[in-house]
Formats: sequence, C-alpha cells, structure tokens
Amino acid sequence: MASTTRVALATSEPGLAWDADLPLMIEALRARGVDAVAVAWDARDFDWSRCAAVVIRSTWDYAARWPEYLAWADAVQDAARLDNPAGLVRWNTDKRYLGELAGRGVPVVPTRFIAPGEAVVLPGDGQFVVKPAVSAGARDTARYAQRHHEAAAGHIAGLHAAGATAMVQPYLSRIDEGERALVFLGGAFSHAIRKGPVLTDVGIVDNGRVPHPDLVPYRPTAAELALAGAALAAVPGSGALLYARVDIATADDGAPVVMELELVEPNLFMGHADHGLRRFTDLVLERAT
Repeated sequence: MASTTRVALATSEPGLAWDADLPLMIEALRARGVDAVAVAWDARDFDWSRCAAVVIRSTWDYAARWPEYLAWADAVQDAARLDNPAGLVRWNTDKRYLGELAGRGVPVVPTRFIAPGEAVVLPGDGQFVVKPAVSAGARDTARYAQRHHEAAAGHIAGLHAAGATAMVQPYLSRIDEGERALVFLGGAFSHAIRKGPVLTDVGIVDNGRVPHPDLVPYRPTAAELALAGAALAAVPGSGALLYARVDIATADDGAPVVMELELVEPNLFMGHADHGLRRFTDLVLERAT
C-alpha cells in the first residue's frame, strides 16, 4: 500500500486524552506504510473525503450531541469508507437495540425503557440500575436500592427533562464475578477480558468513575461464545463488521446474558492482545483498498 494512503481514526477530546487503543493503532498502521491520523469527529477543518477509510475509534462525547453525530456519520459515509457503517451507528448508539435483540431470542439483561411523558415504574424488589438510552462510558448511570425510589425517580425526571429516554435494569446479583468483554474482528472472535464491577456505590451518579476497572485477560466459555455469536447474528444488515465487542454478565440463574453490544466506539483492549492489534491492522488495510 502506498504511503500516501490516508486512514483516519475518528476520536474526540476525551478519546485523545484517554483512549489507550488509539496510539497503538496509529503506530501499527504507520508501521505498515499508512498515513494514519487521529482526528476528532467534530473537527471543522478536516476533509474526510481525502481518506481511503475512516474508522470510528473513540468518539466518546457523542451522546451530548447525538443528532449532530448521526449526521456526521452519514456525511462521512457519503465521502469515504466508514467502519462501522452509519446505519449501525444509528442503531447501536441507542440502547433500545437491546429490546430488538430480546425480540430475536437473544438473552439480554431485562430492560424497561421509559420515554419522556411515559409513566415511571420502578422494580418492586431488589436493586436496579437507571441510565439513559443514549450514553457512553457509564455516564449519568446509577445503581439504586429500594430505599432510593425517590432518588431514582428524580434521576429519570432529569433524563426526561434533557429529552432522553431512560432505561431501568435489575442489578445482577452476580455482577461482582465480573463482566466479560468479547472482542470480534472481521466477524471472528479475537480476544476477551474480564473487568470488575463499575457501579460499586449505591444511589450515586458518578461520571468520574473508571469505566473498565481491574482488567484481566479472559478465556470465554463455550456458552459465552455462543451467546456472543447469537447477538452478532441478530445485528441488522449484512457483511462482516470491522470490530464488535459483546459485553456479557451472569444472570441470577447462572446463565450468561448480554449487557451491551458495542459496535461503534468501544475499548478493544489491544494492549492485552498483540494478535488482535495485528488482525485489526490487517483488516483496516484490506478495507482501505
């Protein structure tokens, strides 16, 4: 590939500061002769049409400007190859996709979506989680106990006042066993990590929390791989995704369930998988030609 071939990795101000994958990807692509650049998705002076490919990497501030972000993805896809595609960006950045996965028979964490103007119904027993349907990095998310119903209702009211749909999920009793993040590249399983629980405080919205604590490499079970495969098979559209991450936890009955399906801007934990970084680089090169 000629050294003049340009590939942009779309990021953001927080991505430039905190994305551990980004410098590894840039270095690996440049080592293969690519003019690889990291560019904030909302950069005003960058010409996306001059890129052979644009890879969405760490656009972690999109939730506050979601319509603008979707319009950006559409515009970039009109000008260059975009991975993953704009249609999936629209579908996957709204967590109501969990309802679609459930409707297609994929086991997911039970989720109730409450749009502005709808009645707020909270669980009658057990702890639960409230978060916005469009969010990244566990922002505006909190765990509540039964004694916190008033605070949880206020949390939802705040989300509604901002025009957001809220989602309510049970807090899984076995979450302390860790979430498992299974990374797929080009449709094939690459590597996995296990991370510690994020919502360790009850009744508190803490946007400064570490979204991926206590990372360790992980070997998924056959049941987890099968669940991840079923979730990816239920994704609308056709063609292998450049990347995907399936976050899995253990339900109270011991069965694995999908927590989230990350197709847009997930951490891919390349620092834990040299082979994954090589595979990612190969795929970007193939798609850029």
